[in-house]
Amino acid sequence: MTTTVLALAAAWPDRADDGVRPVVVEADVSGGDLAVRFGCPHTPGLLDVATAARKDHPGSLLGATAELQLGVRVVVSPAGGRACAEAVRLVAEFGQQVLLGEVGDQGTVVLDVGRLGAGAEGLLDAAETVVLVSRGGADALAHVYAYLTEVGPLAQRYVLVVIGPCPYGPGEISATLGVTRVVFLPWDPKAAAVLAGDSHAALRISRWKGLRLMTAAREVAWQLNGSGEAALSGLSADLAGLGAMPAQGGPAQHGLAGLAAKEADS
Repeated sequence: MTTTVLALAAAWPDRADDGVRPVVVEADVSGGDLAVRFGCPHTPGLLDVATAARKDHPGSLLGATAELQLGVRVVVSPAGGRACAEAVRLVAEFGQQVLLGEVGDQGTVVLDVGRLGAGAEGLLDAAETVVLVSRGGADALAHVYAYLTEVGPLAQRYVLVVIGPCPYGPGEISATLGVTRVVFLPWDPKAAAVLAGDSHAALRISRWKGLRLMTAAREVAWQLNGSGEAALSGLSADLAGLGAMPAQGGPAQHGLAGLAAKEADS
């Protein structure tokens, strides 16, 4: 799921006026992956955000960001342990102000909150859009169905991203699961290797942003961002005709959890 989050962030359209890029925040209670994947320190990071969360003036989230070689800004989390889980809890309970940023801060916060039921529900409550990431098999989609049944009417702000092969069409998935927005991303080992921190893969594939996964992620990111007309072709055009692509609305460019991504597969 972290790979999907990175793909969307790397493909996210820059704002035309100031080129603001999203910030990915690792808010998974089981621990983060990015510090290990890309060899960056885990501080400043989520622990610093959590420490500042209770302060009257917690400062900007941007002060805890690191820059990955992919050109993606991230707030990293340690690999695991109780400290990480406590940091997520504090951010969920007190961190709205620091995640919103200071006056003048612009951009989208993309929260990687891990698996279903993993303890970050407070963050989901404040998200403008929640993206569920799942494989396309019946077993994985059954978890999505169970979760959305509990969510009820709030499912209208959910987008389901199906990764890899899927024997079901978007209309069938929408009707069965009760989620109106369904998109597909291909399984692309070459792009996945780059997003997993394989520097050798990045060197071999100098134009990795043109790979299948990134092309598809770019179309989905444009739809999620709602930033003007997206160039729709192939699967995206078909889904738009079915009404299954996310409707374009106001851009999620500022505020707590402009986008929260959660893994529905277990």
